[in-house]
Amino acid sequence: MTVFLVIIILALLAVTGWQMSKIFDLSRGPGADSSPIANDKDNRQQAQITLAFMVFLYLGMAYSFWHWSKLYLPEAASEHGNEIDTLMFISIGIIMTVQVITQALLHWFVYKYQGRKGKKALFFADNDKLEFIWTIIPVITLAGLIIYGLFTWSDIMNISEEDDPIIIEVYAKQFSWEARYAGGDNTLGEANVRFIEGINTVGVNENDPYASDDKITSELHLPVGQKVLFKFRSQDVLHSAYFPHFRAQMNVVPGMVTQFAFTPDITTEEMRNSDYMVDKVSTINDIRKENSEALMAKGEAPLDSYEFDYFLLCNKICGEAHYNMQMKIVVETEEEYNAWLSEQETFAETMEK
Repeated sequence: MTVFLVIIILALLAVTGWQMSKIFDLSRGPGADSSPIANDKDNRQQAQITLAFMVFLYLGMAYSFWHWSKLYLPEAASEHGNEIDTLMFISIGIIMTVQVITQALLHWFVYKYQGRKGKKALFFADNDKLEFIWTIIPVITLAGLIIYGLFTWSDIMNISEEDDPIIIEVYAKQFSWEARYAGGDNTLGEANVRFIEGINTVGVNENDPYASDDKITSELHLPVGQKVLFKFRSQDVLHSAYFPHFRAQMNVVPGMVTQFAFTPDITTEEMRNSDYMVDKVSTINDIRKENSEALMAKGEAPLDSYEFDYFLLCNKICGEAHYNMQMKIVVETEEEYNAWLSEQETFAETMEK
């Protein structure tokens, strides 16, 4: 009902505006120019408005960069992440340079070559030199960006056996993640949704000898400085494994295994102590403190203090609880990682229970 009333009000406002414009036309003097063709005064006004809009556009752009840059992610926490960031900043630099130049020329030409009585525009059908310039420059630029990106992509996707990466399976389902670590043999046992039953939540084949030493966890622990090969499976719908701080993302597709690898190079503790994260956490906790005071005034429980952690997120809208589909990631030293992993039950031990 509310939507219907809003539509009626908007329609009435539109009719009112149209009627007022007709009244305005009727109220103009007999000598007023009522021709629908723009005259010199109209052209001059529109040219001035165009210049004013250009100034507004650039001021808004500068303000947006200054005001929202604080929301950019901190430095990449993986070895290849710096390459991703470099490629992005190069792309932004090229786009902004072209945008600033072309927008300035567009608005200036509108002003400089505004229509005037008796003045005709120059027209020519084609210019091979100009067409060559605006074709070859984008071709060279895009080719350079694509070649640069392919080297980074190849490093992530093409895993050499000589790297001897740690193999971890990440299993997605509405609306949570589970991780499965290959045991001492560094080989994951066979898994399929057909084997899901009871506590066997990721569908590991109990009869596969490689599966007995696998370890299934609800947290993802990674040793700093070691390459990790992630293998992704989905139980139900299309998900997307998104590691924002590591600059990595991969679709998780039902019925197939996708994979990529990266090497984490900043521990959780090091990221927490970085200047960027200290300032961000302080700001968030200040906001939470203010909100907690309002909650306590209503007799409700205050908010917990925030502490930074890496998280694996789902970047596909996979259902009603998609927003909360996340898993904590801990990047730690090799000694801490080995100690944590040794405490986890093997698949065989879990099934025995």
